[in-house]
Amino acid sequence: MPETDPIQQQQDYDLTNCDREPIHILGRVQSYGCLIALSSDWMVTCASENCGTILGLDAQSIVGSRFTDIFPQETVHNLRTKMQVLSYQTGTARVFAYAALEDERLFDISVSQSDRNMIFEFEPRQIGTQSEQDRSSVRALIGRVRRHETIEDMSREAARAVKLLSGFDRVMVYRFNEDDSGTVIAEVAEPDQEPFLGLRYPASDIPKQARALYLRSPLRIISDVNAKTYAIHPSLDPNGQPLDLSLAVTRAVSPIHLEYLRNMGVSASMSVSIIRNGKLWGLFACHHQMAKHISYETRSEIELFSELFNYQLAQVELTNELAEVDLARSLHDRLMTQLSGGKSMSEAFDVLSENIKEVIPFDGAAVFTDGDYKSAGATPTKEEFMGLARFLNTTPSGQVYQTHALSTRYPAAENFADRVAGILALPVSRTPRDYLVLFRREIASSVKWAGNPEKPVELGPNGVRLTPRKSFDAWQEVVRGQSAPWRSSELRAADALRVTLLEVVLKMADERNAVRKKAQDQQELLVAELNHRVRNILNLIRGLVSQGQEDAKSLDDYRSVLEDRIFALARAHDQLTQTEWNWVSFRSLVETEVKAFLTAKASRVMITGDEIDLSPTAFSTLALVIHELVTNSAKYGALNDSSGSVALDVRLQPDGVAKLSWREKNGPPVQAPKRRGFGTTIIERSIPFELKGRADTRYRVTGLEADFVLPSAHVRKAELKTVRPQVEENEKASKVRLEGQCLVLEDNMVIALDASDMLSNLGAEHVFTASSVADALKLIGERDISFALLDVNLGDETSLPVIEKCLELRIPTALATGYGANSAIVERFPEVQVLNKPYSSDSLKQIVARTLDL
Repeated sequence: MPETDPIQQQQDYDLTNCDREPIHILGRVQSYGCLIALSSDWMVTCASENCGTILGLDAQSIVGSRFTDIFPQETVHNLRTKMQVLSYQTGTARVFAYAALEDERLFDISVSQSDRNMIFEFEPRQIGTQSEQDRSSVRALIGRVRRHETIEDMSREAARAVKLLSGFDRVMVYRFNEDDSGTVIAEVAEPDQEPFLGLRYPASDIPKQARALYLRSPLRIISDVNAKTYAIHPSLDPNGQPLDLSLAVTRAVSPIHLEYLRNMGVSASMSVSIIRNGKLWGLFACHHQMAKHISYETRSEIELFSELFNYQLAQVELTNELAEVDLARSLHDRLMTQLSGGKSMSEAFDVLSENIKEVIPFDGAAVFTDGDYKSAGATPTKEEFMGLARFLNTTPSGQVYQTHALSTRYPAAENFADRVAGILALPVSRTPRDYLVLFRREIASSVKWAGNPEKPVELGPNGVRLTPRKSFDAWQEVVRGQSAPWRSSELRAADALRVTLLEVVLKMADERNAVRKKAQDQQELLVAELNHRVRNILNLIRGLVSQGQEDAKSLDDYRSVLEDRIFALARAHDQLTQTEWNWVSFRSLVETEVKAFLTAKASRVMITGDEIDLSPTAFSTLALVIHELVTNSAKYGALNDSSGSVALDVRLQPDGVAKLSWREKNGPPVQAPKRRGFGTTIIERSIPFELKGRADTRYRVTGLEADFVLPSAHVRKAELKTVRPQVEENEKASKVRLEGQCLVLEDNMVIALDASDMLSNLGAEHVFTASSVADALKLIGERDISFALLDVNLGDETSLPVIEKCLELRIPTALATGYGANSAIVERFPEVQVLNKPYSSDSLKQIVARTLDL
């Protein structure tokens, strides 16, 4: 057990006052020393009773004498010099082996200041009774300590060193815990000694006053617990104040503490403070079974060793702290990398918790964001956590909240105490409050106490005081309702982690805002482009209608030509809007656009050079550019009359870049537009802006010239693809015939009538039409349907129930849609044929042929 010093002498030590400021240390001195106190006028104001014995003077005549009347002039001069040195330092000044009385006797002298008094302590030098230590041995011993990397190994080596320097039977390293209790973390003892290693002592064993005293006076020694002590006379100085002996080495200790040591079988003890960052980290606690006194010089060497050990301890703990900081920084970097992909904390929870556990151990973790709760390990349920979240909302915002005894602060935690005892909550937002919470179970390990910590106060012979416990047998106290406490380094890491997660949240918010802004810009561009294209399409259809009348020889011929042109236009529109995000042939893109808008003039656009495929992004961009080039040429350029043509050359460069050249010739004279319209902007700026390529246009009199450069990331050499034999498919479609009754589900009356006529022309005996799911299901239940053509979207409902019913009854079914094959409902039935709107009788024939062929 450490050499505790619960203080006092002339007044009892009352445990109810443990939290007050340190009181003056009053009145008695151990037998091995003589203590003299001087006032500012160099008068002896207080002296111990044994001064006469130690100095060989009349003890009664010392008090009230002048210092110069007691000691020789040379001694007074040297001690005044020490007093001068003392003004530049804290603690005590020392003189070793000094002939204070100018005879053969030598004294070790300590000089310290107590309020307005100077205190001189004289210890007779006992030559030959104890071997003097070589000063270099201290450095050698601390060198052995430096070889170790862990605090436990360092402490054991340091305990061996102190035992070697002091000669005590037992030396322990006693470390203070965060709750001020203490644990013996290292011990070196003689073989016959009872081991104290691992025992924990309650905080009350070393009260706050005693801990404060250990900071002021690093070394305390009790040479003989049974030796007589001597009072100081007078008890008050000339100012009426008691003499403060806090820094006096020879001062006696409380009789209670002496009884405490005797009950342990200890006859002599010494304690040396271990100080870290100005705080009491622990003690070297030394015990001896017999009375033992060591010289002041040896004690000074032990103090020097302790100070060097303090520095080494600080270095190791600082190294550990820096390693923990590096680990926390590494965690920050990893999380920023792993969470930068746009995932929410809930989505990245597994990765998040796995990385955090490397820095902060826990038994369970949960994340609560945007009302979503996700957890793993030993955690509360979602319902239990909702109450806990409300409690956390009452804690200071923007701070990590921690407790290792949750139920004492949040009583409802008793309901899940089997899973959670301590929490570490990291707020990762302000309003609403979102959290990442780490949980720890109730601590399962037992603590070995040296006596019962719940009974440090007993009724002694002189009233309620710190009475030594009569037994030091270790007993087990299982800590209930508490988890392992969160260490300071873990709290620092948690705070750094909180900042990291806030940074991630803000980054994700910025990314969402950027995506939202980009989507908004794209939507505005799409709306403008849609408006632009709709106007072009309407103008084109008007031109097709008017021009078709001149070319047609009959009404049927006119209807066929107009229908072919409109469906070619629809195919081009599908190619622009229904992107499958696969690489697409550049030639097919151009041919589709040309056929859609030029029909008979399509052959006047000649494509030469290399065959290339476009990435999905490039395909969408080039579709706009080619569309504008074709439509502008048809309106104003080479394709506007009967003699002009366009040469489109494609060249794939060795570095993977593709160069496109558009050349118009033999058309009407071309002039640069007086106003830059939307179409011109698309041609000149889409490729540089969207693909980071280049675009250059020149309006020559002979025709428009345009050169484009596509980066290698968006082009590749074309892959060969198998094309369905169109002739064979057309032959099958020409032979298709329907029998029996058919069903058309369509909410547009005109389209329903057209579809009904088309199916009748294919041989259907009767075609029933329905505009709602209910009507269609009723017809299916009442009629024997041989073929069903179902519109996917019916205004405020879908035809899903009808599709499922037809497939259940094995009715051949085709789906009609204006949304293309990417519709969610269409994708659910990959085996069902899809007919894109607008459709013609020929396209319907092909769908029927494929359906019946299946």
